[in-house]
Formats: sequence, C-alpha cells, structure tokens
Amino acid sequence: MSNPVFFTAPGTLDQQVPGSSFVLDGPEARHAVTVKRLAVGETVDIADGAGKRLTGSVTAVAPGELTVECAQLTAEPRPDIRLVLVQALAKGDRDELAAETATELGVDAVVPWQAERSIVRWKAERAAKAHAKWASVVAAAAKQARRAWIPEVRPAVDGAGLQAAVAAADLAVILHEDAVRPLRQVLESWRATVEADADAEGAREVLLIVGPEGGISPREVTRLCDAGAVTALLGHHVLRSSTAGPAATVLASDILGRW
Repeated sequence: MSNPVFFTAPGTLDQQVPGSSFVLDGPEARHAVTVKRLAVGETVDIADGAGKRLTGSVTAVAPGELTVECAQLTAEPRPDIRLVLVQALAKGDRDELAAETATELGVDAVVPWQAERSIVRWKAERAAKAHAKWASVVAAAAKQARRAWIPEVRPAVDGAGLQAAVAAADLAVILHEDAVRPLRQVLESWRATVEADADAEGAREVLLIVGPEGGISPREVTRLCDAGAVTALLGHHVLRSSTAGPAATVLASDILGRW
C-alpha cells in the first residue's frame, strides 16, 4: 500500500536531506495525529504541492505536530504536456465533482467557467467562497491520489476570458455531442504535429472544455472556435457535466503519453 500523503507549504522542504527532521504542524498534522492516528515508526510522504516529496519515518507524535525523519527527498517534474480542465459551473455540485475526479486522474489545472447556460452564478462574495471551496476539494483529491503536485484552480472566467485562454493554449478542445471528429483522432493528430516539430521547446497546454447541464450554446461554440478551439466527440453517449471532463482526462493522458 502506498504511503499516506500530507501537504506542507511550497518551499518548506527545500533544505531537507536524508537524516534531517521535518516537523509538520497545523491542520495537516492534526489530521495525521487525530484522524489517521499515525504512530512512531510508520512511513509517510510529505509533499509541498509543487513537486517535492519527502518520504520518511515518523519519529515523534504530539498534539497537532508530527516529526518525520527524512529518508528521501525527490522532485517530480511537471509534465511537458499539461492538461487543463475548463469546467462550466453546474448545479448540484456536479462541477466540483468533475474537478475532484479529474484531479485524481491527473489534470494539471482547473478553470471554473461561467457559461451562458450555467444556472449557478458566482458573484461577489460568493465567488471568492466558491473558488476557495474548489481549491479545497482539489487539494483533498490530490492528497487522496498521492500526488506531489496540487493542481492550480485558476480564476473563474466568463466567455471573453475563456476566448483569451483558448487563443493562448496550444490546443483547445470543446467536448460537444454534435462534433464530427472523435476526441481520440483530434488528440492523435495534434500529438503527431507536436512530435514532428523538432524546434519546439517548453511545455504545452491542452484545454478540455466542458459545458453545463444545458450544453454549450451555439454562439459560444462559434466564438470559441473563432478563437482557435476545435470541437470533438468524446464517445457514443452524451455524458453528464461531471463525467465528461474526467473521461477526457483519461483519454488525453493515454494518447499524449502522460501515462
């Protein structure tokens, strides 16, 4: 069984070396001690959410504090091709469920999207609270999946903001039931183009765009395609808003060589 993972702030693991001690405190330590009931001698991973992972043995347990002796410190690089889930706001927490599941499956960032047909609306104080809740859900999912990276929950975008993100992306795919080309074909074609470009450097970003329960409006599809997006058919069945993004993440991870 893999080691349980607990998160600390980025940068706090930088000076750790084999044999050194790291003290975890705060909510994560309270969870480790009170909920998980970790004991001296057990092995755990401490990750900073930005790629660094300390693996070591618990040497001391106190209320709200966990001391771990470092056995190994590793740095996990971010993938060259990064997957970004653009998830339209949906009712009944289906949007949060999509972000949570996609995080477990390996997505690198999540973008909340206020689509024209989104019933849920993020405004003023509610927007800040909702964004914080998404970030909390994503962090918990990253911990569950034993990830060293916590996916970024980017600021919510409206139609104009999403058009700008599409224009800046290396590939932007709208998952749409009326599309002609299968998502697999779109991704395989794009990967072949990338591999043929010997001069390409740096990371590339792929947006997977999912609409709300009512679907993406024809006007939105047109505007996003004008900005550079392409439509793709995910499968034979029309998936829920909470299912489409995670399903696309799995397929993209396989085809783009991330798995």
